Amino acid sequence: MSDEERVEGLVDVPKLEVWMDERGLPGSGEPLTTKFISGGASNEIFELRRGDHRMALRRPPRKVPKGRNETMLREYRVLHALNDSDVPHPRALAVCEDTELLGACFYIMDHVDGWSPMSMGDTWPEPFESDLEARKGLAYELVDAIAKLGQVDWKAAGLDGFGKPDGFLDRQVDRWLHHLSTFKFREIPGLDEAAAWLRSHTPKSFSPGIIHGDYQFANVMFHHGAPARMAAVVDWEMSTVGDPLLDLAWVIMGWPDPGEGERRGYVDYEGMPSSDELLNFYSTQSGLSVDLIDYYVVLARFKMACVLEGGYARFVKGGADNPKMEAFGDVVLNMAENAAELSRTTKL
Repeated sequence: MSDEERVEGLVDVPKLEVWMDERGLPGSGEPLTTKFISGGASNEIFELRRGDHRMALRRPPRKVPKGRNETMLREYRVLHALNDSDVPHPRALAVCEDTELLGACFYIMDHVDGWSPMSMGDTWPEPFESDLEARKGLAYELVDAIAKLGQVDWKAAGLDGFGKPDGFLDRQVDRWLHHLSTFKFREIPGLDEAAAWLRSHTPKSFSPGIIHGDYQFANVMFHHGAPARMAAVVDWEMSTVGDPLLDLAWVIMGWPDPGEGERRGYVDYEGMPSSDELLNFYSTQSGLSVDLIDYYVVLARFKMACVLEGGYARFVKGGADNPKMEAFGDVVLNMAENAAELSRTTKL
C-alpha cells in the first residue's frame, strides 16, 4: 500500500482543516498538507504541515479494532498530563472524540524532530554505529526516561482514576488470561506454568506510578547527534497507573548480557551496558529497589505473550491489515516458554 493510499480514507484534509481552525491550532488558516509517517501493529501516524508548523496526527488503522477509540482518548489524557513534566514526550495539542469526522477518534501532538531505532534498519545512526561508548548512552537514556516517568505525581497531574493501582499486581494474571480468552484459538505452552508461579510470588507492596506498558527501543525517539539524548517516549496505548518496575522489566526481559549474542530483533546490543548495570542505574535514579526484578520479568514475558497473541489472532482470522502481525505467532510461543523457564530457575 502506497503512502498516498494510506492517507486516503484515513485523513480527510478539508474536514480536518476546519476542525483544527475551530480549535486555534498552530497554522490556523494555512493550507494543510498530510504525509504518512508510520503504521504500527495497531495505529497510524501522519505528519501535518500548515505553513511553518509541523504536527503529528495519531489514529487507529482503517479497520478499527474494538476498544481502540477509547485507547486513543487514554493516550491523549496521559500525554496531556505529562505536558509539564520532565518526561520526554510529544506535547499533546488536541483530541477528537467524534468518530464521524475521520472514522475514528484521533489526537494531534507536536512533531518530534528525532530518530527512532525502528527506522534505522540493521544499523545505528552515527556516531552510535561506530562509537560504542556513545552507544551506551542510548541505553541509559532509555532507562532514565522511565525512572522519571515512575516518579511523576500522577494525582497532581490529573490522572486520578486513570488506573487502579490498588491490587494492580494481584490482578495481572487474571486480567491478561481473560484478555486472551476473548480470542484464544490455540494452546500456548508455558503460559499456565508462568501464571501459577506469578500468583504465588506476587510482591506484597509497591510504589504506584505511571507506566508506559510497552516500553522498549521501538517506542522512543532520540535527538540527532551525540551525546545520546531522549527526544520522546511514544506509543502510549497501554499506559496506566500501576507498578513502574513493570516498565523496567519490559526493557530487561530481552536484554542480552555479554556473551549471550549481541543482535536481537531490530537492535544491535554490542557495546551496551549489562542488564545489571541498567538495573543499578534505574535503582539509583528512581530510588526503587530492583531486588524482585525476576518476578517482573516473568510478568512482562507473560503479558507480552498474551498481548501479541491478540494481534496474531486477528491476523489469522483476517481481521488485521498489517502483515507484521504474522511474525507475532512465533514470538508469542518464545515469550511464554521464556517466562516459564525463568519461573523455574529464579531464586526468588
